[in-house]
Formats: sequence, structure tokens, C-alpha cells
Amino acid sequence: MGLLPNPFRALIIGSSGTIGSAFVELLNNNSACSKVVGIHRQSEHSIDYQNPDSIESCATALSLEAPFNLIINTIGVLHTSDWMPEKRLDDINAEQLAELMKINAIGPALTIRYFSKLLDSKNSIMVNLSAKVGSIEDNRLGGWYSYRASKAALNMLIKTVSIEWARTKPNTALVAMHPGTVNSGLSKPFRGEQIGRPAIDAVTDMFRVIENLKQEDSGSFISYSGEKLPW
Repeated sequence: MGLLPNPFRALIIGSSGTIGSAFVELLNNNSACSKVVGIHRQSEHSIDYQNPDSIESCATALSLEAPFNLIINTIGVLHTSDWMPEKRLDDINAEQLAELMKINAIGPALTIRYFSKLLDSKNSIMVNLSAKVGSIEDNRLGGWYSYRASKAALNMLIKTVSIEWARTKPNTALVAMHPGTVNSGLSKPFRGEQIGRPAIDAVTDMFRVIENLKQEDSGSFISYSGEKLPW
């Protein structure tokens, strides 16, 4: 039996995005989910990784709605209107590296710190969306320096926290999850519309894995298919 109880209460971070909104839709239609709360940059209690102080203030504001049995963080960035993933070493620049670290690693780390206080101490799961390209061992193509490095940093943070939580939160699993290629704004420049799955299909696959997670899965890097990925 997995860690997720029935019924359970869920919080989706980044719920205005393609994957986040699909998770809200999925859980609103799940009879086992008694409540789902979604937060984003424009929500009543807003969270914005460009403003790190908003992470703690948002968590504090939501404390009255806690505890949650499931928290899923879907926030992440691959490209912006100013730059695309680097193809070669000469494309690396400090601004892009710093920005992706801020959004893909620092923001999620602070989110784990503050939002973990909202988790149910009896049974809970915290999921952070990562990416397979953040795997050091699986890197065979190179390129995408900032994105790969920021996701690798996120994975290390998750693994490290999970070791501490084995002592302090023994009934909680913390995992990094690879959603696969999803038809979204993030993947659109990379043929996402042609090769990506609809978001609702992706979150259905991911939730099937999530609802079967056990405490011993904490600190894992897991694909939407349930495959354990190398760090």
C-alpha cells in the first residue's frame, strides 16, 4: 500500500501552467481527493520565484489550510523570450545560468523548506518535477548547459533533503519526477506539439506512480512510467 491516504488533500504549486492546471483538473475529478488547492504567481496567495520572499509568505498564508497529504511542485523554466538552451560551450553566459538556477533549483529548494511544514506528519508525499536531462549518468548528447545543471542541482537538493527526512519525517516521501515530453509552451520550440503527449495524459501517468509511492521511494528520481532514473 502506498503512502497516500484515502481521502487525501493536495496542493499544486504552479497551477497556472500546462502541467499544473492538468493536475488540478485530474485531482478535482478524483473521488479520493477531498480538496485540491492551486497556487501560482497570480493566485490569491501568490508564489513567484523571481521574488524569493513570496515563497515563505505564501506557505505561511496557506498554513490555515494545512495539512496536505500531497504537494506537487510543477514550476520550472527551460527557455524565455531572451534565450534558448545553449547548443555549445561558447553559448554559456552568466545571466542564463543564474536565472535557471534561481527558478529550477533555488526556488524549489526554498519551497521544500517552507512548504514541508504544511505536510501531514502521518502520511504525505512531496513531488518536484525534474527532467531526465538533469541526469549526469544519462547525459549522452551534451548541450543545454544551464537547464541540465539546474535540474542536476535540484536532484541533489532533493536527495539530500530525503536523507534528513528519513530521520525527521519518516512518514513522508520526497521524490524528483520526470514528466516526459508534454505538449506545452516549454516543449513547443522542440517539436513538443508533434512528439509531446497531452498534459492530462502525462499527469494521469504521473499520478498513477505517485499513488503507489512508499516511504522507501523517498529520495528517488522517477519517470512518469515508474522507472527509477540514474542521478
